[in-house]
Amino acid sequence: MKIIIPMAGRGTRLRPHTLTVPKPLVPVAGKPIVQHLVEDLAKAYSGKIDEVAFIIGDFGTAVEKQLVSMAERMGAKGSIYYQKEQLGTAHAILCAQESMQGPVIVAFADTLFKADFKFDDSQEGIIWVKQVPDPSAFGVVKLDEKGHITDFVEKPDTFVSDLAIIGIYYFKDAEYLRSELQFLLDNNLREKGEYQLTNALENMKRKGTKFSTHTIEEWLDCGNKEAVLAANHRVLEIKPEAATIAADAHLENVTIIPPVHIGSGAHIKNSVIGPHVTIGRGCRIQNSVISRSLIQDAGKITAKILVNSMLGSSVELLGTAAELSLGDYSIEK
Repeated sequence: MKIIIPMAGRGTRLRPHTLTVPKPLVPVAGKPIVQHLVEDLAKAYSGKIDEVAFIIGDFGTAVEKQLVSMAERMGAKGSIYYQKEQLGTAHAILCAQESMQGPVIVAFADTLFKADFKFDDSQEGIIWVKQVPDPSAFGVVKLDEKGHITDFVEKPDTFVSDLAIIGIYYFKDAEYLRSELQFLLDNNLREKGEYQLTNALENMKRKGTKFSTHTIEEWLDCGNKEAVLAANHRVLEIKPEAATIAADAHLENVTIIPPVHIGSGAHIKNSVIGPHVTIGRGCRIQNSVISRSLIQDAGKITAKILVNSMLGSSVELLGTAAELSLGDYSIEK
């Protein structure tokens, strides 16, 4: 089995955090978003993952080495491909055409999920979906009585289905998928100016491919700051292995309200941390109260109260501690 991860977009909705770090490498509960995704997919598949192919933009050699190392730690080959133009989902996947042989999972890298499933890789194709209250903002699928997909509908104006496509797909025959994606490009078949994966899926379905669905329990989109904080919140709750305090973290007079993640080498003093807080590696925090926030590596925070906050790496926040003597009915602003 191979996993293909399109992740070339820069994540403009998550700026300023993606000005220096690609969105899939933004950490959630101590790991990059894309690492959570790859590890969760590998757990869902009972066989061996042979290769993880990452489709990126111009992210630099340091990012490329980080991604390859991520795959190698799983015992898989790590491959890097480039999408130089943002021409749609079909175009993005096709950038990894050299890795498209045999069975393949395609997963877009801004998606985290909670699910307890194993899938049958003898099926021709599987599309993961989530039941949503407002399907008008999503691509959705319609099913027949046997559970096979009959229609793909992009952002329907009227209700046709509430099963939203979340961005994770399985294909038994990657070569066939590759030929259908190439057909779109060769014939310049675009929708809203881009080459769309759903158009290739529709062509495959018309030719007889049977697509079924798997439903996930929870879909954690990481498209913007609030969504990332919500994902950090839930991952800390549902993954006990993520809610940990590093053995070499130094805590002095610190109250911890679980769940939290505190990274290696962090020094925290005279503070309250939690709940739902991630503190990155090497942070220095004192005289502060932090809840439902994500602090990346090497941050320095003194005398601050942070709620629903997201700080990039090496951020320094310096408040002022006050010594007061106030009488009755005083108001200090």
